[in-house]
Amino acid sequence: MIRFMQPWWLLAVLPVFALAAFYIWRQLHRRQYAMRFTNVDLLRTVAPKGLGWRRHVPATAFLLCLLVLATALARPAVDTKEPLERATVMLAIDVSLSMQADDVAPNRLEAAQEAAKQFVSELPESYNLGLVSFAKAANVLVPPGKDRDAVTSAIDGLVLAEATATGEAVFTCLEAIRSVPADGAAGIPPARIVLLSDGFRTSGRAVEEAAAAAQAANVPVSTIAFGTDTGQVDIGGQLQRVPVDRMALAELAETTEGYFYEAASVSELKQVYQDMGSSIGFRTEPREVTQWYAGFALLLALCAGALSLLWSSRML
Repeated sequence: MIRFMQPWWLLAVLPVFALAAFYIWRQLHRRQYAMRFTNVDLLRTVAPKGLGWRRHVPATAFLLCLLVLATALARPAVDTKEPLERATVMLAIDVSLSMQADDVAPNRLEAAQEAAKQFVSELPESYNLGLVSFAKAANVLVPPGKDRDAVTSAIDGLVLAEATATGEAVFTCLEAIRSVPADGAAGIPPARIVLLSDGFRTSGRAVEEAAAAAQAANVPVSTIAFGTDTGQVDIGGQLQRVPVDRMALAELAETTEGYFYEAASVSELKQVYQDMGSSIGFRTEPREVTQWYAGFALLLALCAGALSLLWSSRML
């Protein structure tokens, strides 16, 4: 269906209609003048045979050319459905104080940042990607989208804070996934959560509650454990042990049918999205077709000039 992006330019057709009306009036007036010569037999002998209806064809083509050009000023467009990839990955990175332990070189947080950035670089560009950081609470740093640079910058800017709200991280990721536009597709997009953490939950809703919510939403959570059982950090002048809660992270992944890792190579992280599939929605976008109108007008102008030269040896 044709629609016009600047419809007020359609007023430009009014002068064309006025010119067409003047042409018709002029032809009628010419016929009336010709009929004043009453000796028709003599007229046939002194005047060559006329073009008849053919003399109107070039003028008609020319007027149509003007009409099409005037319409083109309104920028005609057709609605097209552009495919939109909705598959979504949410990265959730633990920024609790225990992540400063150096049992993983150079420390847990920097190792997690490096693994996350490698994952971002390997993720297909058509997928949506978002970032959540969590300590005492979970925050969406980058909503799901195609801007990889924003995610990488946010990963580099992570800052440590107290407590660990693992469950809240999952709930926050689920909310972000639900925010992805439907664009004509049914339901939430196919999605995965990749959660990078080390410690035990100390704040927010339980991990089991979050796992149940992710399972109900059909969103697998893949968990990556950073650290060892001998990790230590200096918190408030006191050296504290910060072992990795492998059991909770593994159960979260198992309950939601995700993957659990203790190491984070790029090849392992690829498994998170290799089975994701895709959900193609459609966004309706206007596609301008002014060039079609201009081309058709040019064709009409060429026809008008060619027929006029062929039949009367004149250019219109």
